[in-house]
Amino acid sequence: MSERAAPAYCPYCGEEDLRPEEGGHRRWSCRGCRRVFELSFVGLLAPGGSGFDYTGDPED
Repeated sequence: MSERAAPAYCPYCGEEDLRPEEGGHRRWSCRGCRRVFELSFVGLLAPGGSGFDYTGDPED
């Protein structure tokens, strides 16, 4: 199994200087705007794209 992918840029300012943040495997800190953010998978769109079908665990 491979390691999870890292974000390429900050979703707030677009900076690419990101570092893993202590306290969680989904947390990242941006050196440009000094924000800490968390990434998570929420789910998939239902076939046809008309609705949301929740398939993820909020703690994964």
